[in-house]
Amino acid sequence: MLPLAAALLLSPVSTPVELPSSPAPLHGTLLSPEGQTRAAAIIIPGSGPTDREGNSPQFGIQAATYRLLTEGLAERGVATVRIDKRGLGESAAAGASEADLRFSAYAEDARAWAAETATKTGRPCAWLIGHSEGALVALAAVAAKPDGEGDHKVCGLVLLSGAGRPAGVVLREQLAALPEPLKTEAYAAVEELEAGRTVTNPPASLAALFRPSVQPYLISWLALDPAKLAAAYDGPIFIGQGATDIQVTVADAEALKAAQPRAELVIWDGVNHVLKVAPAERAANVATYMDPALPLAPGVVEAVANFMLK
Repeated sequence: MLPLAAALLLSPVSTPVELPSSPAPLHGTLLSPEGQTRAAAIIIPGSGPTDREGNSPQFGIQAATYRLLTEGLAERGVATVRIDKRGLGESAAAGASEADLRFSAYAEDARAWAAETATKTGRPCAWLIGHSEGALVALAAVAAKPDGEGDHKVCGLVLLSGAGRPAGVVLREQLAALPEPLKTEAYAAVEELEAGRTVTNPPASLAALFRPSVQPYLISWLALDPAKLAAAYDGPIFIGQGATDIQVTVADAEALKAAQPRAELVIWDGVNHVLKVAPAERAANVATYMDPALPLAPGVVEAVANFMLK
């Protein structure tokens, strides 16, 4: 058994990192493996107030999915940077006003983080690991090539629990249970936003969803089709999806795979949206979102690491 001092020397090293940005820097945590760094990656968080650990304290979510993933990857020689996205956590000061926010800002940040992570780890490139909405951010990041920059600092994509259909399709599914005429009004608002037009008088009961200040962001988000983006990307793609995910379905993962046959698809039985073992029954499934002590499901870290390292 190793003495305590020796064991500490062998532990992965956690370092705060900062990415220059306007109007303020972006912040994250670099976790470096104890030995040789065999690959590097950044973790792109999901939607809403999801922080670098994979938690949304406002909603009681403390699954710590991203921290657990980075710790597992470090054991396999993969250095990772997990980030607070623009406008959240330590990166709060870098956030634009809601009316000025566009989905492309997250994609630009992902490319910049990939270049920074590659530099800090001494690797030629870094992988983009996108979880939930972060998967769409990763796809958008490699689709845009401003000023000839390209995606030369991106090794490839790891898409975990990501949608495979346009957001408008999913949004309509979520609104389908609304009573008439509210459902028709909601669908009409989505159609207008998909066409790139703002909605002047959204239904009062849906004002939170269609408030004027968020509509420009919704327009930029609804314009993206993850399957088309996957089809257009010529780098390596890994698609990982849990079979008991109650937020994104296996059909989404299969849509991404169908669009890009070169991608590697892994379906994890009995695994949910936060990549933990969970039944399909909703209450027990959601309970895992609140338990940071619950490990990631067996096979998740291994599959991701093996893909990046092979």
